[in-house]
Amino acid sequence: MADILTRTDVERIAALARLELTGDETALFAAQLTAILAYADQVQQVDTTAVEPAALTASGPGGRDDDLEPSLDREAVLGQAPAADRATGLFKVPRVLGS
Repeated sequence: MADILTRTDVERIAALARLELTGDETALFAAQLTAILAYADQVQQVDTTAVEPAALTASGPGGRDDDLEPSLDREAVLGQAPAADRATGLFKVPRVLGS
């Protein structure tokens, strides 16, 4: 059985996600997250030994066959980027975390 999430657990998760929760939201989310974890635990208990792995694959029954296409030219794409490091072949993007 999944562990019960406490208000403290939810407050810690909210802080990591940079969410501000009210007391009512914290209690609600604690109950909801506990129910989700209990359901995930229930799903893990299902016997799947008779289930064939990868029953549907991209080229199998019900799947699709994709045509392979060449990717975009790296130099052309990097040349159109507002900021790119051609030496490493990477795009430079603005910092999002810790700003």
